[in-house]
Amino acid sequence: MLPINIPSRLIEAHRGELDRALKRVLDSGWLLLGPETEAFETEFAAFCGVRNTVSCACGTDALELMLRALEIGPGDEVITAANAGFYSSTAILRCGAQPVYADVEANALCLSAESVADAITERTCAVIATHLYGQLADIAALEKVCAVRSVPLLEDCAQAHGASRDGRLAGSFGRMAAFSFYPTKNLGALGDAGAVVTSDDELAKRLRALRQYGWEQRYVSSQPGMNSRMDECQAAALRVLLPALPARNERRKAIREAVLEAGSGGSWRAPGSVGEDHVAHLCILQTEQREALGMALAEHEISTAIHYPMADWQQPALAGREDQPRLEVTEAACRTVLTVPCFPEMTDEETETLCRALRSVAGEFQKGVGV
Repeated sequence: MLPINIPSRLIEAHRGELDRALKRVLDSGWLLLGPETEAFETEFAAFCGVRNTVSCACGTDALELMLRALEIGPGDEVITAANAGFYSSTAILRCGAQPVYADVEANALCLSAESVADAITERTCAVIATHLYGQLADIAALEKVCAVRSVPLLEDCAQAHGASRDGRLAGSFGRMAAFSFYPTKNLGALGDAGAVVTSDDELAKRLRALRQYGWEQRYVSSQPGMNSRMDECQAAALRVLLPALPARNERRKAIREAVLEAGSGGSWRAPGSVGEDHVAHLCILQTEQREALGMALAEHEISTAIHYPMADWQQPALAGREDQPRLEVTEAACRTVLTVPCFPEMTDEETETLCRALRSVAGEFQKGVGV
């Protein structure tokens, strides 16, 4: 069975470099907030085209740190998308604020600027735009809406490392941007890790304090903070893997384009673009016959997954919430999306196996039947 991802292949491809990097950390005896972390923060900021990277323990912490840096808390509202796995909602709720859900665009399945404009109130303190599946949101339109209403625009780049538009990379558009380096991300560590990037030096200073108990100096907390630090081993590993990111993104995109071409005869559609603004974190198909398509592909030894099966407001964690929005595109997305394998270490033979399976089942899912 061809799985959705095989992280061990990435490790094996860079095993020598990773071994040397980890040995360097162990030999130094410096395990937290040391020279590897400092070097990675500098290198990743340069990659994204911003002035500062503030590393942390994971991507969800990165989202929370952005909100805390803006002093968002009880009584505040943060607008976000509801089809992206509950991660931004988790961060918003952990700050004591309330998530407000705007709809997504039908093509990209990323936050709709028009829907955001309708959702902004006097309590809105930020908008989080998730670049979903590797696709950049319509960031220019979102920037315009947020600027008119003086609302900070934040980016969730957990699935979009290296995506670009008009020469600017994911993470360089908003006031701040959160990244996850979970092992299966386009840039993944050897465990959990995350970061916030920003060109605002004052916010960067606040973020560095917040990630470590709110310390302005050791054991002196100027504000309530968190304990969220990237360890030196993860930083060293990320320094090894960062230079390989552009080539790995190109491989992802090539696999996705081959898959979409092979499946062009089926009833499903593929959200998103095929340009530089989509780095193919996931390869998504949409069809009202999702269960049947998944079963048909399984017969060809192809694994599938669902990213993501329910809207955030439908999660049990929000049971009893009074406001139940009606967001048609979001609900349709959660009902119809299906993920097929797409990762850089897929071999040409495995890619062809997937493409052959899609061509084979396309006749059973003829155009006009799906979304």
